[in-house]
Amino acid sequence: MNMSESLAATSNVLVYSSMTVYVVAFAAFALDLSGRGRTVPAVRRRAEPKALVGAGAPSRARGGTSEVQDDEALVRRRAAAVGVTTTWLALLLHGAAVVTRGVSAGRVPFGNMYEFTLMGAAVVTAVYCTVLLRRDLRYLGVFVVGPVLLTLGIALSVLYTESAQLVPALQSYWLVIHVSVATVSSALFVIAFSANVLQLVQERRERLVAAGRPPRRGRFMERLPGSVELERAAYRLIAVSFPLWSFTLVAGAIWAERAWGRYWGWDPKEVWTFVIWVVYAAYLHARATRGWDGRRSAYLAIAGFACVLVNWGIVNIFFPGNHSYAGIG
Repeated sequence: MNMSESLAATSNVLVYSSMTVYVVAFAAFALDLSGRGRTVPAVRRRAEPKALVGAGAPSRARGGTSEVQDDEALVRRRAAAVGVTTTWLALLLHGAAVVTRGVSAGRVPFGNMYEFTLMGAAVVTAVYCTVLLRRDLRYLGVFVVGPVLLTLGIALSVLYTESAQLVPALQSYWLVIHVSVATVSSALFVIAFSANVLQLVQERRERLVAAGRPPRRGRFMERLPGSVELERAAYRLIAVSFPLWSFTLVAGAIWAERAWGRYWGWDPKEVWTFVIWVVYAAYLHARATRGWDGRRSAYLAIAGFACVLVNWGIVNIFFPGNHSYAGIG
């Protein structure tokens, strides 16, 4: 086994290792949502002045101490903390798998569907971990780590391709620019989709509660933010992702002119990239100018993500065109 094959094998081991850690993170986030991962509020004791004893002080103070519960905001969630820590560890292993895959081929790891999927899943985790540094979105952990695990499973079982050199059409610096921005944008769309789905479930639950019929199942939803907050979180993510996707569309056209001598050729991949842009543009426009929010905006955003899935899982593989080199094999 030469050095290239050894590094490719190491990459595969790192992928399996990261999946193992992702499973732990998923279980920890799930435990947190169940409510069993919360710590018991800490109790601090303080001495009561002896002069108060027997002088009208509450009977609970007669023993010389009183119990004062800490503020709920200070209560740490052990399971959620474990989930965040293990997600960071999984990201390190995942990132190492991407790097070793690229080094094994002597190029950026964007040459086929397996590598793009491997990289895309890593970016989803990286974006989520980065957002966690600014906002407490730990409640989305299950709905981010779960899809990442599923994606890696599909990549290994269905999309896996041996490490090899790039085809001539991909040997350009535009590959790094175009695919990197598209991957970050797609990662934001994934997280926004999770928030939109939870928004719809939470809104239905809120309507049942308002009607005096609290649901017997899905009690973990009580620990999630309200539907309005979830909808706003999804909107912010899409508002950041949309300009990136717009750049992806423009960069792809420029690269197409360099590679094939035309900016637009109605290639299936180009068409679906534009379709995604149109749907998310309609979502942002409707929300900003027509006051669409709640369920209507969520359905439109989910339709946009469905187009993203079609672009990734169907167009890349089954539609013949200039992007067929990104398929399997």
